[in-house]
Amino acid sequence: MRKERLWRWTNQTTGTDFVLLGLFHQIQAPSLLFSLVFSMFLVALTGNVMMLILIWLDSRLHTPMYFLLSQLSIMDLLYSSTIVPKAATDFLSGKNTISFVNCGIQLFLFTTLFGAECLLLAVMAYDRYVAICHPLRYSVLMRPTVCAFMVAGSWLGALLNALVHVIYTLHLPYCASREIHHFFCEIPVLLKLVCADTSLYANGLYFSGIIFLLTPIAAIMASYGEIISTVLKLGSDLGMRKAVATCSSHMIVVSLFYGTAITMYIVPEAYHTALQDEVIAVIYTIVTPTLNPLIYSLRNKDVAAALRRVLRR
Repeated sequence: MRKERLWRWTNQTTGTDFVLLGLFHQIQAPSLLFSLVFSMFLVALTGNVMMLILIWLDSRLHTPMYFLLSQLSIMDLLYSSTIVPKAATDFLSGKNTISFVNCGIQLFLFTTLFGAECLLLAVMAYDRYVAICHPLRYSVLMRPTVCAFMVAGSWLGALLNALVHVIYTLHLPYCASREIHHFFCEIPVLLKLVCADTSLYANGLYFSGIIFLLTPIAAIMASYGEIISTVLKLGSDLGMRKAVATCSSHMIVVSLFYGTAITMYIVPEAYHTALQDEVIAVIYTIVTPTLNPLIYSLRNKDVAAALRRVLRR
């Protein structure tokens, strides 16, 4: 039955349509997985909107740290909204097709948001480094213009990177088979459908992964290395606990996001299957945006206090 439906979907497509085989076609209980994924999307939507409202309403959260956190919430909000509604619509309608233009739009939005979040997480680590290692200079080093410049740089760098990769990817020659073994349009899975040698471009994609994944990770590790060194020199257990409390939330987010993204974009394709790619993509497109507001709100006393003040109002 599933093969007949897939054959019908393929024949209904035009020459420029793709068939998204989707996240739910390989399991025995697709409705259960769909309910879980859509529930996580609703949690991500609610959590990130709530974070934005709290930061906007509470003047005590109008600091560089929470300005950066608000940008992370915006990215996560757009991130999951770019992917999950389309996947949900496909599952409910039974039509897993996506036009060439819509695939390009989804690819551009996802690549931009993915790159911007990679860079923003490094900026957030730098903010914690300045706050702990140079507290007297924090108001100068992280003044509003500097924060705005770093955030704008994250968005602009990601936007330019996405333009280059998406334009090049969409101009490649695609084979007759347009079945994408994925639940959204992503560069690595689209390259599998190309009827040409993409080894040179794969090297360029790998180099881009180094810039947007490995370089921010190195910056984050350097920042936290300096933080640990500074706290140890102070010889204060209280200072160490405060540093751990301040930075642990960010490290959880970093581990989830970069760990799965590296597997997808840096680890050679021979070491992971199409099904593994789908599971990995679920983590950095659905799970991480869901957990981010929960991690920051549950582990952050300022956010919890702001929530109580807003609820009392």
